[in-house]
Amino acid sequence: MRLVYINPNSTASMTAGIAQVARQAMPGAEITALTNADGPPAIEGPEDGDAAVPGVLRLVRGVQGADAIVIACFDDTGLAEAQAAASCPVLGIGQSSYLMALMLGRRFSVVTSLPVSIPVIEGNIAAMGFAGACASVRASGLPVLEIDEGSPATRATLATEICRARDEDGAGAVILGCAGMAPLQGDLQARTGVQLIDGVSAAAWLAQAAAGYVALAS
Repeated sequence: MRLVYINPNSTASMTAGIAQVARQAMPGAEITALTNADGPPAIEGPEDGDAAVPGVLRLVRGVQGADAIVIACFDDTGLAEAQAAASCPVLGIGQSSYLMALMLGRRFSVVTSLPVSIPVIEGNIAAMGFAGACASVRASGLPVLEIDEGSPATRATLATEICRARDEDGAGAVILGCAGMAPLQGDLQARTGVQLIDGVSAAAWLAQAAAGYVALAS
C-alpha cells in the first residue's frame, strides 16, 4: 500500500516527524510525505488554513499511484476540496482521530495548540456529527512550532493539559490536536496514563481500511 501524507504547512521538520510516525504505525506501507512549500510555517487559525489550501490542492493533484492521501494538519485543512480533486480516498488526521475515538468507544477531548484553533476544531467536530462524543477542546497555549520542537517544558505542559481533560472534563481518551504532537505520543502516554490518540497513526490504519475497501468493491 502506498500512502501519501501532505503537510499543509511549510515546516519540513514537522513533515519529517509525520513521516516517522506514519512509518512506525504502518511499517509495511510505502509512505511518502510532502511539504506545502507555499503554505505558512504553521497553521494557527482559519486565515492560515485558507492560505494553505491552494498549495495543498496542487500537491494533491500531483499525486500519482497512491492508494490513499492523508491531510496531515489537525484542522483537516482543505480536506473537502482535496477529496473532490483526488482519484483515491483522502483522509484528515483530525477526522481520523475522531473516528478512532468512536471506534474505541471513548468520549474524547482534544488538546490542541493555541486558543485560535478551538473554533475551527469545534466546527469540524460538529460538522462531522461527533459533538455528542466530545467532552472538550482545550488549548495548551503552545504555538505549533514550539510543539514541534518537543522540549521538556512543552511535554510537561501538554501532559498537564491532558490530565485536566481526563480529570475535569471526564474524557475517556484524549486526542492530540496537532500533527507536531504525534512524535510525542509515547512519552505523553507514559507521563499521563491516559488513552491518547494521534491522528497521524490513526489515519494510517483508516487509510488502509479505506483503500482495501475500494479495491474490494472495484
